[in-house]
Amino acid sequence: MPHKVGFVVVSSSGHEDGFSARELMIHAPTVSGWRSPSGFPFRFCQFPQEIVLQMVERCRIRKLQLLAHQYMISSKIEFYISESLPEYFMPYQAERFRRLGYVSLCDNEKTGCKARELKSVYVDAVGQFLKLIFHQNHANKYNIYNQVSLVAINIIGDPADFGDENNFTSREKLIDHYLGHSPHNPEDPALEGTYAGRSDYISPLDDLAFDMYQDPEVAQIIRRLDEKKREAVQKERYDHAKKLKQAIADLQKVGERLGRYEVEKRCAVEKEDYDLAKEKKQQMARYRAQVYEQLELHGLLQGELELRRPFALPPQPLAHPSSPHHWKPVPSLPRPEEMGAEDTFVDSVLQEKPSARTLTSSPRHSAVDQSLPAAGPAPRSHAEALPYDERPLPATRKQPGEAPVEPDVKEADNGDAQRGGISGEPEPLTEKALREASSAVDALGETLVAGAYSKMWSCREDALLALYKKLMEMPVGTPKEDLKNMLRASVFLIRRAIKDIVTSVFLASLKLLKMIITQFVPKHKLSKVETTHCVERAVPLLLARTGDSSARLRVMAVNFIQEMALFKEVKSLQLIPSYLVQPLKANASVHLAMSQVDLLARLLRDLGTESSGFTVDNVMKFAVSALEHRVYEVRETAVRVILDMYRQHPALTLEHLPPDDSSTRRNLLYKAIFEGFAKIDGRPTDAEIQAQKRAVRKEAEKQKKEEIKALQGQLAALKEMQAAVQEEESDAVKPRNEDPQGRKATPPDVPEIPDNHYLDNLCIFCGERSESFTEEGLDLHYWKHCLMLMRCDHCRQVVEISSLTEHLLTECDKRDGFGKCHRCSEAVPKEELPRHIRAKECSPAKSEKLANRCPLCHENFTPGEEAWKAHLMGPSGCTMNLRKTHILYKVAAPQQGKGPPASKSGSSGPKTGSKIPTPKGGLSKSSSRTHTRR
Repeated sequence: MPHKVGFVVVSSSGHEDGFSARELMIHAPTVSGWRSPSGFPFRFCQFPQEIVLQMVERCRIRKLQLLAHQYMISSKIEFYISESLPEYFMPYQAERFRRLGYVSLCDNEKTGCKARELKSVYVDAVGQFLKLIFHQNHANKYNIYNQVSLVAINIIGDPADFGDENNFTSREKLIDHYLGHSPHNPEDPALEGTYAGRSDYISPLDDLAFDMYQDPEVAQIIRRLDEKKREAVQKERYDHAKKLKQAIADLQKVGERLGRYEVEKRCAVEKEDYDLAKEKKQQMARYRAQVYEQLELHGLLQGELELRRPFALPPQPLAHPSSPHHWKPVPSLPRPEEMGAEDTFVDSVLQEKPSARTLTSSPRHSAVDQSLPAAGPAPRSHAEALPYDERPLPATRKQPGEAPVEPDVKEADNGDAQRGGISGEPEPLTEKALREASSAVDALGETLVAGAYSKMWSCREDALLALYKKLMEMPVGTPKEDLKNMLRASVFLIRRAIKDIVTSVFLASLKLLKMIITQFVPKHKLSKVETTHCVERAVPLLLARTGDSSARLRVMAVNFIQEMALFKEVKSLQLIPSYLVQPLKANASVHLAMSQVDLLARLLRDLGTESSGFTVDNVMKFAVSALEHRVYEVRETAVRVILDMYRQHPALTLEHLPPDDSSTRRNLLYKAIFEGFAKIDGRPTDAEIQAQKRAVRKEAEKQKKEEIKALQGQLAALKEMQAAVQEEESDAVKPRNEDPQGRKATPPDVPEIPDNHYLDNLCIFCGERSESFTEEGLDLHYWKHCLMLMRCDHCRQVVEISSLTEHLLTECDKRDGFGKCHRCSEAVPKEELPRHIRAKECSPAKSEKLANRCPLCHENFTPGEEAWKAHLMGPSGCTMNLRKTHILYKVAAPQQGKGPPASKSGSSGPKTGSKIPTPKGGLSKSSSRTHTRR
């Protein structure tokens, strides 16, 4: 039959002062339970938090009960079980604990964080060690440090060694079923609330709610009376069993009332209201004496008063009185002869004096009850939508109709204490341990080494601390050989402790290792060989712990490796960087890979690449290989490492990377890397270039619209001026055309009024006017002769020479093949750009406000638009304008008798009316001015 299983706390990840995990070994109304650290020296508590429990025997767990805090509530609690707890764990040996699942806890918002949730979890697992992992807390205004707490835990199960007996019982029940009878009749009212022949029956007295509401002393009496009731039923003394049953029911009410008084007394003490506390104490004593007196009158307290003791519960493992392994039956006292007519144990006997408060309702029915527990609403389960390993365990809430129960909190014998791992003398070394640690025993003594090999974590921690003290007290004149032997023996024990799963032992090993490197070796002036021995023996194990499943141990290991690498005694050896630049293994754990690349990034910033063990070559080889890792965080950290290396050694870093081209940039990581390079160099990134292009196009379109609007306005003004002039002249000419007799006079010679075709036959770029500049003639002029224009050699588009650089970078069909030199601000083919930048042969460009920059002759000249005409068209201007040199050649030819002089326009265009096809693409839209014809 399942019963309450006692346990001890093996280890915990930490606790707040006064709220140790050992508090979980006590079940009483006034217990505070375990509480996670407040986070010092950090702001908040670190997650996850762990607690490992060792049960007093290997058992099959049937039910777990958790009593959560009213506001320090974990969002999720995971359960792991193990058959045995090894002396230490390697990170890859974490599978020794088998995962059972998890339960989610309510955030308690509906009760205003004034009630506690009692969660019951039904499982079927065999083992002796139970590990609980607490995840991030539910946030509320009361929990300012983000802590989690567990007020109590209860384990219910049966010994795993009784499987054969249970099978035999099951076979008997099966035979009885086929024979048509049963050894126990479930309809028998005398068996109500008892075993009733069911192997899976759990007594209400083993429920956690019983202990958390009952006075511990009364709970002991109730359990003894329940044992007597079972004996009476087996001996068919049903009248006596009925009497005991009624007494148990009434005693439960008494125990609940005394438990409430104890809580009120504790609250009064905390408020320093000692008068009230004294009154509650006296009230409890009077009430208890009255109840015990009535029990003695009815002959129900024989032998029970021997169990009475002051309410002082040391942190000892909980043991069940009916456990065949952990409870020795006390010889029953001679009982009085059974009375013919037994009186019932009436409630009036247990009532208090009228001046005291009466118990109006059972505390287990109250949802909000000071510090007493209450069941919260069960969260909804979505197990069907989760993977198998993430399914929550089946959980039930405490039903109001169930009777409250409490485990037995009695003194555990010394044998149980030793089996449970309570601190004491370390056990002797085994033959295997003696052979393994023979050199350490010779140097440090068998007692200290036995403590380091002990199965009790407290002994292992004490041994390391004792070794720390022993090494600190070593006199300076000690022979070097003895010092070396002690150092190497200490490193041997440190290696063993580094692999320990218990956090305090691991921390003690780090403390000892730091002292040896920074104090012991310098104090006794030992050589660097000893420091090298310490580092080479410890660092591989510490790196392995950086992949531990416990986040807290991972952080500790990473921080200590970083700290140790900066020790002046270790820094000069340049050993730790050589471990970090080793390529990541394909089968390495995720945490191990993340910790290694994170450590490399940290130490690279702290140590640099000058005489530190880090070189550009080994760091870049590691980082480039890490870019292929399957974990995103590893790849992201590798990108940061590459960018850090580029800041210090840009040329050497580029040698380890593929070329920066479109195919390489298809990989998002390399795209991020090259854009990071651009930011470091002060160059615009692709995104910024695209934004600049969009801004340039938008600005060009805007300028074009403004020019069109301005020209249209000028034309309208000319039309108005011409109309006004014509009207005035017509009015002035009309009177002169008539003499005084009314005859028309002969009009004098009047000059022709100029037509308003001002822009006809005019090139708006170079300002040349010619009769041949018809619509087609202008296209030919633009295409071949205008000194302000030229054809792009890459897209054959006619563009202004002043905007050629902008065209090549933003508009040309081949614009992807050009880059901008940050020195001369001109467009240079990308394949020539690196050589162009390194050569530094180009003359620096000036600001547009100070000078214009000619893309043909690469010279700076006077700013302004008119300066462009003087530079491109003037005889002393640009010498690289091919159209100008061609015209000068044609002008010089007639002077040598080879032809007529050149026309005024300076062009040798076709005859008027000839059809010249317009070149494909025409004028560049962003750089040409609109030529408007009337």
